[in-house]
Amino acid sequence: MSSSKAKIYYFDMMGRAEMTRLLFAAAGKPFEDIRFSEEDWPKFKPKAPFGTAPWVEVDGEVYAQSIAIANYFAKEFGFFGKNNKEALLVEQMVNLIQDFIQVTVLIDEEQDQKKKAEMLKDCKEKATPRYFGFFEKILKTTGTGYVVGNQLSLADIALYDVYTGWMKSFLGPVDDYPLCKALRDKVGANDKIKEYMAARPVRVG
Repeated sequence: MSSSKAKIYYFDMMGRAEMTRLLFAAAGKPFEDIRFSEEDWPKFKPKAPFGTAPWVEVDGEVYAQSIAIANYFAKEFGFFGKNNKEALLVEQMVNLIQDFIQVTVLIDEEQDQKKKAEMLKDCKEKATPRYFGFFEKILKTTGTGYVVGNQLSLADIALYDVYTGWMKSFLGPVDDYPLCKALRDKVGANDKIKEYMAARPVRVG
């Protein structure tokens, strides 16, 4: 990757760009955090390669799709496992989390308030234990305190983002998942992550 500073374009919220922002923070890599309001989106949309956000710009070239972006920079920064099997496990976790995120996206898009409340209740009472059960099982299998191998990877950052980003207002009780909690605390204790979290805008969306 070029040594020039990457530009990350997204709405003024955490959402689908936050995992990549956290990744840059963990790697100690500078980036331009270009945020725009929903009102200003029509001005930025023509710059988006596929008409959606987020996207990144590096050396004048633009690239989109949040998971592709996160995967690329995780590989560049050494947060994608040590071999192909570990890379597979990183992608497995990241995509599992995307399945969970999609549940919350459907809730957010629902216009019927009664149905929306029912969907949120279902997310907290059923989806949360289902997915956190998966996360806990993965961490138990690894046995190192990390999702993959014995060092921080994109998979850990993605799970940390579940706790601290877009997803947190959709979660039900998560106290019964000690390995997940320990991972959250470990990632949050990382000096570079801690510095980023202390300074980042607080909008949750």
